[in-house]
Amino acid sequence: MKDRPDAQGLPNSGLPNSGSAAAESADTPAGALTLQATAEAERPGLSGSAPGALTADAEQRGEVEGTEAAGAQQPKSPVLQSRWRDQDFRTVLTSGLATCRRNLITVAVFSFFTNLIVLAVPIYLFQISDRVLSSRSTDTLVMLTVVVVAALLLHVFLDMMRRFILMRIAVEAESKLGAPVLSAAAKASQSGSNREYQTLADMQQLRHFITGPVLISMLDAPIAPIYLVAVFLVHPDLGFIVTLTGAALLTIAVINQRLTAVPFSRANAFSTRANLQAEAMARNSQVINAMGMIPEGVAIWGRETAESLKSQVTAQDYNIYMAGLSKFIRLCTQIAILGWGAWLCLNAELTGGMMIAASIVASRALAPIEGTIEGWRGFVQARSAYGRIRSLLQNSPLNFERLRLPHPAGRLTVERILYVPPPNKRVILNGVSFRLEPGESLAIVGNSGAGKSTLAKMLVGSVIPTAGSVRLDSMDLRNWDPRQFGESVGYLPQDVELFPATIKANIARMRTDATDEAIFEAAELADVHEMISHFAHGYETMIGVDGSPLSGGQKQRIGLARAFYGRPRLVVLDEPNSNLDVAGERALANALTRAKDFQITVVAITQRPALLRSVDRILILKDGAVQATGKRDEMLALLAGSNKSNTAAAARPAIDSFAMAET
Repeated sequence: MKDRPDAQGLPNSGLPNSGSAAAESADTPAGALTLQATAEAERPGLSGSAPGALTADAEQRGEVEGTEAAGAQQPKSPVLQSRWRDQDFRTVLTSGLATCRRNLITVAVFSFFTNLIVLAVPIYLFQISDRVLSSRSTDTLVMLTVVVVAALLLHVFLDMMRRFILMRIAVEAESKLGAPVLSAAAKASQSGSNREYQTLADMQQLRHFITGPVLISMLDAPIAPIYLVAVFLVHPDLGFIVTLTGAALLTIAVINQRLTAVPFSRANAFSTRANLQAEAMARNSQVINAMGMIPEGVAIWGRETAESLKSQVTAQDYNIYMAGLSKFIRLCTQIAILGWGAWLCLNAELTGGMMIAASIVASRALAPIEGTIEGWRGFVQARSAYGRIRSLLQNSPLNFERLRLPHPAGRLTVERILYVPPPNKRVILNGVSFRLEPGESLAIVGNSGAGKSTLAKMLVGSVIPTAGSVRLDSMDLRNWDPRQFGESVGYLPQDVELFPATIKANIARMRTDATDEAIFEAAELADVHEMISHFAHGYETMIGVDGSPLSGGQKQRIGLARAFYGRPRLVVLDEPNSNLDVAGERALANALTRAKDFQITVVAITQRPALLRSVDRILILKDGAVQATGKRDEMLALLAGSNKSNTAAAARPAIDSFAMAET
């Protein structure tokens, strides 16, 4: 590795030395290191020159440009990037379920012996009543007590073990599925809804169910027939009483499920909408407080919450009715067993100890069914949560593997884009087409609502067009490997959001394998190094959740450096100068010039004429359609009003503001 300017060579940079590439990539597989090294070597000017070359004046930029031209003439072998995932989400889901099933079988075995040992208590009472009291044998009492205490210790140990296993099942399931669920939710959010992120809450719901009492009751329920057989062995009449009670409780459980299914579903739907409203209020807290919108926001949240609570009350009322009825039936069963058992004792068909033992065993047989009824809501919620998780993972577009393609050159082709988002069916983009060669830059202008930001999102794959295609190097964006495509594209959205981390981490796109050279290069390419050096901690400056201590313009410039990180082949900038001052505008213009030097294709959405001088082509968008497009000088003449053609007249409503500014 060649020498580079380190942190001590940069005024107040705060950029630490990266050390050797081997040290930085100690945890990276050898194959990945080979691919990465080959890829870096293939990129012209990245590893062959120090990052400090980017800070030079026009003469030095000419040397870099010459290096680029020389590199472009050399034949390049296709460089393939490694896949970003080893297996698809369906495989992860299947393997996770298989692991859970194996562990649940172990828990079921523990549950069997745990419940079997409980029979020691009624047997102990039976022996005391019918043997010890009649024989007055102290030794028998002591031995029986020692045995039953040992059995209870074993019962507690097995119960603890199964709860430990259930806790680890829940943790393992969340650790295995957490990353795939978040990845699939992020990909699914391309449809325009963020509800998929609620699936992370579904993961917590599943964990609470696995570690909660309802699953324990369900695992205990299969042991109920053993208790029932034990009651039959005491006396068939008592067994029939318990059987009838069990059938009645199961009937109540089915009725309870049917009565509560719809209310619980409505409650979950309204609760999700209320949570989304609360999240929207949190994101827009400054606007809400500044303009006194708190009552309106709370009112919307309150309506959704009220509907959710209303449905919950309805479902819980049914649940309470059924739980109360089942409890009444179970208590009546206890009375029936004791009463009929006493009658059998009077007829010398049963002893007092057997009657008490039968009562205890019957209670244990019916307890899991009653516990399941009381916790039915938790089961329904967990089942719905699992259904959403399974649907998200099985239907995720990330399941389909993409061919690992060579690094793109940056040729962008947009073909007859049509976008009609549901549910309003209003046409946002209609027949948009253009083509850019590697290194070309395009400015898209137009009135508010013309569809510029939507088009920008389509160019980076964040929004899927209804019809038409967006191609990078002749390949549809949907057919690129997501990781490879993301590394080849830079995007600066209209509303820049930074992660609560250091400036260095934000520029590096939060990648742990980022090198200091690549971070410095991105900062220089975006012309933000000087701005960063004025911070006390330089690149190590921490950014808060709200973006502090950065201003709006500084956030935008850091976002610009993030877009240029890794020297992508395509960069899309949505209103990149909306918050910039004069110095920021100058830095942005320099960044566009340097991007052209490195053959980076740039698309800039703008409402300001100042940026138009720095691009090669201009496209005017009006009502979702291309009104005019052409080379910069021709379009500037059109914007200034020098061209009086029919096209200029038709485009006039969309470009009046630009013409006034240019004049």
